Amino acid sequence: MSREKTCRNHPNSAPVSAASNMRRWVAGFVFALFPSSPALADAAASVASTNCAVSTMLSAIVAPLNRTASRIQAGQPLTIIAMGSSSTLGVGASAPAMSYPSRLEHDLKQRFPDIEIKVINHGIGGQDVPEELIRLDHDVTAEHPDLVIWQVGTNAVLRRDDLSTDEQLIGRGVALLQREDIDVVLMDLQYAPRVLARPAAADMERLIAEIAHDAHVGLFRRFEIMEEWNHTHQLAPAEMIGADGLHMTDASYGCLAKQLAEALAWNWQSHAKLARSPTRSPAAIAGFDNSAGTRASELIRRR
Repeated sequence: MSREKTCRNHPNSAPVSAASNMRRWVAGFVFALFPSSPALADAAASVASTNCAVSTMLSAIVAPLNRTASRIQAGQPLTIIAMGSSSTLGVGASAPAMSYPSRLEHDLKQRFPDIEIKVINHGIGGQDVPEELIRLDHDVTAEHPDLVIWQVGTNAVLRRDDLSTDEQLIGRGVALLQREDIDVVLMDLQYAPRVLARPAAADMERLIAEIAHDAHVGLFRRFEIMEEWNHTHQLAPAEMIGADGLHMTDASYGCLAKQLAEALAWNWQSHAKLARSPTRSPAAIAGFDNSAGTRASELIRRR
């Protein structure tokens, strides 16, 4: 990892104020869980009051998610699989209901109350890219989801510096899902001290962005979003990452779900508007799609 990345305000250091334009966009919907215990109710209420909005330019998933967008527009049921390791499972949360997939399902149902939406948690703590690729092939595709959100890369970075095999395997997993006509969103690393300390973290960020760009699939920039929360004091370090220096908390899982729900809704609605436009043309569609590549290229250059 570059010296710039390792030295930039990690979650255990004093944050630096970010530019004001990174705070222009504010999430417009309220989180409200209905857990079975007062403790969970208090945790959910605490997350609901947290302002974790970031710029649309930072959070947006720009690559077309055509299958899910079409199902949303038709009012058809939607099945989403959250694939990954401990961040998807919810390690660090106070209960399974506080994991990001559970919260994402709730937030999407709030936004689309007339549509049956199911988010299935396929997170297994400690798994790495090779194991996840096997599960994608044998388990995930068998469930015929409309969208797979693949949280990937953190365990690879924690265990090794040579990511050449990971690049091939992640690309293979994306291609596998695309052959099944499944929409794909890649979610990159968490912004955490143990991740920042690893030399290959910046390379993995770049690698994931390049794969998303080249395959024309969605990219959700978890690392940069969490970095922004840290810089703008929206989440204090102790609120964002647990004592182990790696895993997220109720607050950060809740904020992650909010941002992801907003990004998905923006994607589906934007592409639906483009499809309905009377001036719709191949050139217009190409221009819209190319913006995803431009944004990914900017991320790659910064790394």
